[in-house]
Order: sequence, then structure tokens, then C-alpha cells
Amino acid sequence: MIVLSGTIGAGKTSLTEMLAEHLGSEAFYESVDDNPILPLFYENPKKYGFLLQIYFLNKRLSQIQVAQATGCHNILDRSIYEDALLFQLTADLDRATQTEVDIYKSLLDNMMAEIAGTANLKNPELLIHVRVSFETMLTRIKKRGRSFEQIDENPGLYAYYKELNKRYDDWFAAYDRSPKIQIDGDHYDFVTNTTARDQVLAAIDDKLSTLKD
Repeated sequence: MIVLSGTIGAGKTSLTEMLAEHLGSEAFYESVDDNPILPLFYENPKKYGFLLQIYFLNKRLSQIQVAQATGCHNILDRSIYEDALLFQLTADLDRATQTEVDIYKSLLDNMMAEIAGTANLKNPELLIHVRVSFETMLTRIKKRGRSFEQIDENPGLYAYYKELNKRYDDWFAAYDRSPKIQIDGDHYDFVTNTTARDQVLAAIDDKLSTLKD
């Protein structure tokens, strides 16, 4: 199993689709457009933040179990381990309580330990982090046009997005659940540039080849 990570608009979904086709495996996508809680969270984070995290936790655990069942290089377009980063930021910006965050982290740890003991759950073979600048992040959020993500409609999101993008660097540096690789999403525009796409896929192939040694 390979997992993607990165901030909003980094290109995780696009790279997931490319990788699944490249490796002949299955792609598993984050529940966004069909997520009934997400728009409510953007409208009222304090009320719906904890519920959103539980929704994501349930979905991601189900995806992990299915993805690992086949033994192929199945791709998940977001890592379960970065959800705590997003929820902690929500609390630090006073949009959730620290108690809610602590309960969520404890629940995540307990559920992962329980599943690992009963279903042979494994850490990913590889985590791929797509890093983009704050400016690129804002451009892509605006381009994809989800109304509840737009700063024009909710100016308070600017501070949230800026801090989120910054914290991902520390999160990736500290990540130790599996081997990892970082892709410069500003330099390699793999979504629109076929040369950049081929270079990114080749870099991932090289990394995967080292894991077999």
C-alpha cells in the first residue's frame, strides 16, 4: 500500500490516479464531494470538527483494510496519520477544543492497535508527500472551485490555509511510520506537464525499487 500526503490542492488525487494506472493497481480516494459533513464543518468548525474527524477515521480505516487485502501497490490519496495534524490546527485556531483533539488521537491510536492485532494491518510501504507553496495552494483551491473552500466566501480560511501549509513541513520531517519521499509540486507540475509527470513517476519507481533490496 502506498499513501499520499499533502495540503489542500497539492495534487494528491491527480497523482493517485496516475500512480494507480502506472502501477496497474487500484486507487482509493478521500471522501470529499460525497462527504455530508465537510460543508457543515466549513460553516461551523466548532460544532462539526470532531464529527468530521470521526467520519474521516471511519472511511480511512475501511479503505486501508480493503487496500491491503489484495497485496498489490494500491494507492490511498491521503494518509490516515495526517488527520491529527489538521485537527490539531483546528483546535489551535480555536475552532475545536483540545479535549476533542486528545480524544480523537487516543481513539485513533486504540483503533489502529486493535486492527493491527486482529487484521494484520501494516504500515504503508511508502508515503509520498507532495509539497507545494502557499501561493500554489491558494491558486489550486480557487481553480477547482469548491464553494466551501473559497477564501472569497470565508476570509477566515486564509489564516487556516497559511498555517496548515507551514505545519506540513514539520509533519513530514517527523513522519516515521514508513519509508517516505517528497515531491516538489511547484517544480514538477505533474498535473499539466507530461514531462514532469514522467519524472515524478520515475522518481517513485526508483524509490520503490530500493525498498525491495
